[in-house]
Amino acid sequence: MTLQDSHISLAHGNGGRFMRELIDEVFARHLASDTLDTTADAVRLSLPGEEIRFTTDGFTVQPLEFPGGSIGSLAVHGTTNDLAVAGADPLYLSLNAFIEEGFDVAQLERIVADLGRAASEIGVSVAAGDTKVLPRGQGGGIYLATTGIGVLRHPTPLGMKQIRDGDAILVSGPLGDHGISVMLAREQFGLRGDIISDASSVLGITCAMREVPGIRFMRDPTRGGLVSVAHEIARATGLTVALDEPAIPVRPAVRTVCDMLGYDPYYLACEGRVVAVVDPGSAQDALSAMRRQSGGELAEVIGCVRQQSGEACVSLKTEVGGLRFLQELEDDPLPRIC
Repeated sequence: MTLQDSHISLAHGNGGRFMRELIDEVFARHLASDTLDTTADAVRLSLPGEEIRFTTDGFTVQPLEFPGGSIGSLAVHGTTNDLAVAGADPLYLSLNAFIEEGFDVAQLERIVADLGRAASEIGVSVAAGDTKVLPRGQGGGIYLATTGIGVLRHPTPLGMKQIRDGDAILVSGPLGDHGISVMLAREQFGLRGDIISDASSVLGITCAMREVPGIRFMRDPTRGGLVSVAHEIARATGLTVALDEPAIPVRPAVRTVCDMLGYDPYYLACEGRVVAVVDPGSAQDALSAMRRQSGGELAEVIGCVRQQSGEACVSLKTEVGGLRFLQELEDDPLPRIC
């Protein structure tokens, strides 16, 4: 790397030499593609297939680097996972980086390198991008915004409109790992731990689910966690989402931290999990398909959707056999975790 400055200045966003050097020596060095002309104002893309999926997202996590990932890898996984659970193979990303004046260039390079590795591992190209430098004090170090394009590959329609009374609900792994990992990395409570974020690609899991008949719906439970996905289902279908607490996977260390600090793991963001709704006759096939994939080894069937009298809700059968109603999230329990 030949970029002389060790920290970002406003000159790195002025369109001149410093900006060109920043793009060439940090972003292009880690993200350039051999098959795409990313020097053009608008890149030419090849999109095989008849139908695409298109999504966009923004990332403001603090701290910017945490056990298991960084804002760079999180941006790739967060965007491509949205495509994957919609039944698409991710192909291309755009990247906008909003960098605060004074930001450390060495940390910037680690983040961009992490982003490049994550994209390469799942075969995604960063096809376009832009950088902006914000005056000191007007940003959190760096914010990232991404847009993703993928080609639809799932053989049957997916969506909440497909969900039926009696369908089973699955989750591909333990809840709360990302939220608690980020919180511990902040060291705000004098706690330390070895909990690693689940931030990762779910493409292997969603591809495996294409072979399962009766798959209705998939979603990655990011902000608001499992409960927010459950409330979306209840609102869209008019069906009650009935969850079984003993079946929901939560790591003991995550549950311990939640109990100590008053967090509920069912509301915490995950960045490498899939919540799926399937025909009850396909539940065991879907569970087996998840468990055969990396990241899905601890998948479980955690409940069902069912028609009940009264207003649709989200209920939780507790460890001791009681019934708890999970309200929709209002306050932000852990700000800036994705």
